[in-house]
Amino acid sequence: MAIELKVDVDPAEVGFDAERLTRIDRRFSRYVDEGLLPGYLAVVTRHGKIVHVASAGHRDVEAGLPIEQDTAWRIFSMTKPITSVAAMMLFEAGAIDLADPISTWLPEFAEPRVYVKGSALRPVTEPATEPIRLWHLLTHTSGLTYGFHHTHPVDAIYRAAGFEWGTPKGLDLAGASEAFARLPLVFQPGSEWNYSVSTDILGRLVEVVSGQSLDEFFAERIFGPLGMTDTAFFYEGEDRQRVAAMYVPTPGTGKAVRSEAFGAAGLSRPAYLSGGGGLVSTAGDYHRFTQMLLRGGELDGVRLLSPRTVQSMASNHLPGNADLEAFGRPLFAESPFDGHGFGLGFSVLQNPVAAKTLASAGEFAWGGAASTAFWVDPDEDITAMFFTQLLPSSTHPIRQQLRQLVYQALID
Repeated sequence: MAIELKVDVDPAEVGFDAERLTRIDRRFSRYVDEGLLPGYLAVVTRHGKIVHVASAGHRDVEAGLPIEQDTAWRIFSMTKPITSVAAMMLFEAGAIDLADPISTWLPEFAEPRVYVKGSALRPVTEPATEPIRLWHLLTHTSGLTYGFHHTHPVDAIYRAAGFEWGTPKGLDLAGASEAFARLPLVFQPGSEWNYSVSTDILGRLVEVVSGQSLDEFFAERIFGPLGMTDTAFFYEGEDRQRVAAMYVPTPGTGKAVRSEAFGAAGLSRPAYLSGGGGLVSTAGDYHRFTQMLLRGGELDGVRLLSPRTVQSMASNHLPGNADLEAFGRPLFAESPFDGHGFGLGFSVLQNPVAAKTLASAGEFAWGGAASTAFWVDPDEDITAMFFTQLLPSSTHPIRQQLRQLVYQALID
């Protein structure tokens, strides 16, 4: 049974103006009315209390099925923070160390090679001068990439190998790790930031170190203890009806149109358990995950991580305390670059002025390719989540607008 999300405190008691919060509803309902979003669900909390829930539209426009509390969403890259938590649980147990070369457990990465010049068909490479380490995977500084970037010859090499928005049919996580290891790195490990399959490789490392498949580890060590009963790599049987349909914008008009190809994800058991983007979840389940993070690794008497570990994860780990604009590559990611650093699995807001946001320094966040997003603001004790199913997430400035609308309603 899905976790029910309902307002459980007068917003004024925790410093919010209730009328101003309704601007969230008006802004995003307009997207729905204009046909730009199929539907959405947004949740805002403070001090662990839900202060606002907003929703409109449909999980399946064509079938006339509305957004409901138990609607399930493909959270894509919002899987990454969960995989990062799994890795840090193993770190806390002493099974792995942030400086460890990943080849200790994944020998296919023992001798990575780095792209130097040339085309995708004739790349010139050199040996890596630094091994890929655990912290490189957690911070996306490994030199790995994504095929969908379309900005570098190595991206094209990924696509030619069958890695763009997915993986070759039938390839499991172990096989994909071996395949990625055979491809050149975009840069020397630790020298730049590049959004990548790093978290997928991190998921494979969790499997090898723990001796469990990634879905088993998640279920036993994270979802079960936190009561996240609706989060998994796929839904089956009647529960599939709860999974929202997937939409993409129509070129020119931006109107949301159904995508059966992308909508197939999460409706059957995948061969490839993607720690970087494979989970389906509900707002109620992910709310529990964000509350665990806000509370420093503990929720309802269940502790997954220590407060010190969560604080480290939510700190900028980029060398020289650089932001993504200075240290990253100018390409797609689930975060703005200006004023944002990157921690162990999350973007980290360093400079709200540079980022042109009302949010607080120290906010950590991430999002998913279908325009889902969340953030945790330890300074103001706020969490926020947004769910819809529109690819790609860069279609509309949803995340910036949600932050703007949440913080303009904060009046204490």
